[in-house]
Amino acid sequence: MLDIKPDIVFKYFPDLNEKQIAQFSQLFDLYSFWNAQINVISRKDIEELYERHVLHSLGIAKVCNFKAGESVLDVGTGGGFPGIPLAILFPETEFYLVDSIGKKIKVVKEVASALGLENLKADHLRAEQIKEKFNFVVSRAVTRLGEFYPWIQGKFKKDSLNAIPNGILYLKGGDLAEEIKESKLKAELYPLSAYFEEDFFETKYVVYVPQ
Repeated sequence: MLDIKPDIVFKYFPDLNEKQIAQFSQLFDLYSFWNAQINVISRKDIEELYERHVLHSLGIAKVCNFKAGESVLDVGTGGGFPGIPLAILFPETEFYLVDSIGKKIKVVKEVASALGLENLKADHLRAEQIKEKFNFVVSRAVTRLGEFYPWIQGKFKKDSLNAIPNGILYLKGGDLAEEIKESKLKAELYPLSAYFEEDFFETKYVVYVPQ
């Protein structure tokens, strides 16, 4: 088996404790094992897991530092991105990962269980079925912003605990001007190239939509 290390994560997040270092270090073997059975990551991408999936997910943490007691909904989580890396980084924050494809949620549950993530739950659900309310909704390019917003409208808590108000933190790439205009949402763009120097992040953004 390939020995792929999470050094790129430690480069940008140097203050991790021993438990977090161990959890991030397990991700490659866990995803290699599960991806061979249930394809949740492009096979050609698995060697780039730490840059293109884990660090990309953690780009949200450069924009918003989740607080203890906050709750975060990850919509269309796929194999657990961005939710699993964020749950490792913010153990005092509650994460709820949902996807409409059951076999992907199976992978999420197995990986979370192997990591001992007690602040994460996952369900085979569509976002529209969820009745709970959250501080933040995160997602990674599941659809256009204008189509995504109705799925999670009304799912936000009124009280904000954070430096930024409750809202959506959406990972997306490319030229987003037209998509944001079409959505009629008030959005702020945070280029990930401001935080990460690798070429992969040149056209990647966190789109923040306050509630």
